[in-house]
Amino acid sequence: MRITKLPTLLFLFGTLSSAASVVAAEPTDISKLRPLRERVLTQAEQQALTPDKVLEMLHAGNQRFLDGTLTLRDHSAQVRKAAVGQFPKAIILSCVDSRVPVEDVFDRGIGDIFVTRNAGNFVNVDVLGGMEFACKVAGAKLILVMGHEDCGAVKGAIDNVKLGNLTAMLKNIRPSVRQVEKVEGEGTSSDEQFVQKVIARNVLDAIANIRKQSPVLVDLEKQGTLKIVGAVYNMDSGAVEFLED
Repeated sequence: MRITKLPTLLFLFGTLSSAASVVAAEPTDISKLRPLRERVLTQAEQQALTPDKVLEMLHAGNQRFLDGTLTLRDHSAQVRKAAVGQFPKAIILSCVDSRVPVEDVFDRGIGDIFVTRNAGNFVNVDVLGGMEFACKVAGAKLILVMGHEDCGAVKGAIDNVKLGNLTAMLKNIRPSVRQVEKVEGEGTSSDEQFVQKVIARNVLDAIANIRKQSPVLVDLEKQGTLKIVGAVYNMDSGAVEFLED
């Protein structure tokens, strides 16, 4: 077993890697901005949504994120409205990476979406339990599994990193690495194209595992009341590329 030293691990998980490009925006006169008192979704409004409509909303929200026109929300008002119940549109499984602000990426506010995160956005029993609650109990219409470029967890799985609990965690991503290796041959975390292929494969494998391990969610999908999709977040642009599974 190869032991990777801590500095290498820090690099793999993005601490020492180059940060995503940041483009300076024109200064805004905040005195002219007024928070939008957006209503928290009601149960009736949630039930009237279709999975395709929710997906369309995520597309539109990401475009606003790219355009720099995020909705200015009155969070205090939303907190009070959401206190009596929640009827979110979707649940998103994302990586823990601090550079992926899920709600902002889709311009969503309080009560809009469930978000579950782990390093490498893989599926396990805890994630599935949360998804089943979100969709079967709380009525969410969409599951989105979203990976991201430059994923340190994927890089760690590719290089077979060994360190404490990371060793067991990265085993969840190793099957995706092996799938790509069957086609591309062995790769390393320094091979950007190889890493990108594993990131996409890992998203699609997570979707496959949802369908394999959760009859509850499969039944909702067959009924047409739930859609399960995958995507990869671009760290440089902020764009979300949706994948075909």
